[in-house]
Amino acid sequence: MQIYLVGGAVRDALMNPCDTTTEPSHADRDWVVIGSTPEAMVQQGFLPVGRDFPVFLHPLTREEYALARTERKTAPGYHGFAFHADPGVSLEDDLARRDLTINAMAVAATEAHDPTRARLIDPYGGRADLLAGVLRHVTTAFAEDPVRILRLARFAARFPSFSVAPETSALMREMVGAGEVDHLVPERVWQEISRGLMEQRPSRMLEVLRDCGALKRLLPEVDRLWGVPQRADYHPEVDTGVHLMMVLDMGARLGANLAVRFACLCHDLGKGTTPPDVLPRHLGHEARSAELLQGLCDRWRVPRESRELAEVVAREHGHIHRSGELGAAALVRLLERCDALRRPARFDEVLLACECDARGRLGHSEQAYPQSARLRSALLAAQAVDTGEIARSVMRQPLPAWASESQGNPVKASTAGERIANAIHHVRCRAVAVALRLDTPSDATAP
Repeated sequence: MQIYLVGGAVRDALMNPCDTTTEPSHADRDWVVIGSTPEAMVQQGFLPVGRDFPVFLHPLTREEYALARTERKTAPGYHGFAFHADPGVSLEDDLARRDLTINAMAVAATEAHDPTRARLIDPYGGRADLLAGVLRHVTTAFAEDPVRILRLARFAARFPSFSVAPETSALMREMVGAGEVDHLVPERVWQEISRGLMEQRPSRMLEVLRDCGALKRLLPEVDRLWGVPQRADYHPEVDTGVHLMMVLDMGARLGANLAVRFACLCHDLGKGTTPPDVLPRHLGHEARSAELLQGLCDRWRVPRESRELAEVVAREHGHIHRSGELGAAALVRLLERCDALRRPARFDEVLLACECDARGRLGHSEQAYPQSARLRSALLAAQAVDTGEIARSVMRQPLPAWASESQGNPVKASTAGERIANAIHHVRCRAVAVALRLDTPSDATAP
């Protein structure tokens, strides 16, 4: 039995030969066992955990060890495979089934402590492609698994200086044309898209997927943004798709979490459905973005946290951008619509997504975003209001004169709960007006 370290751990070690202080964050150590059987692995104390093919946990380290295997395509999509593992499968056979040449290198376990000094097993030219900065498929078996299109796009986002080999680009286009990506299961699509969003330059993922046609099949709401013009006075980059890529990369630059980056991805979906006769204006695109977002999230089973944040950003980002012009009452209504008083941490994420949107424009990347500080000050003032005392006051006596009107209209407070809510809202407006030094808590022109 021979054991080898393969895949990402070898690749990352060769890319960062001087970094001996930290474990690569993107790849767990991937071990392959040659010349063994499931029975022999169990006898040596390994715990079987593989459902589709023989994978075992090491009895001490709990790392995964897989028996060398080959794959055979049996049906369209990600699950259509038959796996073959026996002692006769060689290391080269196992490496041949991997996606990219830079992931198809190995070193013996005895030398795995320092892959940079080990004898490299590299039958498919991975090191040369690593040095040249090329993402290239190992064999035509790449075409049998549509997930590999997403994985390659994710690697392009992780290594933005790498190019995609022309023959690999052509193969991916053939796969898309053959309908392979249409058979992908939602969980795998979301897994790879979410990972790609968290990479160094997420825009590269969209660029690669768009180039091969996969973006149009998987995320048509996103794909249709390219070629849609915006007003040049607001968006010097003009093209909505170009703006989207800049926003995503700003999210990466500012260290945004996944939910924020997903919100950035979806914030302008409605611009892809703007009627041509009104371009380059996009009136009402926020509501259309929020509606399109729901279908996208349903299709790919996006987790609730990301989905809810994206919905708030899609619906409110225009109002947040213009919040510097709003009076106290409008600011409080904006905070209430964003649920900022109950969920201030999420509101911080909303503001970060909006900052990415504002700075993800040509010539605006270094500009400040004062809306965030102003809205946080408004939120702090609104949070400082003693809602309990107001509720007790309302229950003890009729509403005072200052709470009997809202924007010049009589308050319809037929129940105690409504009276309390109206009073709290009004006091919050006054508190925000005082904190921001506004002349009046009333604002009839606000959204």
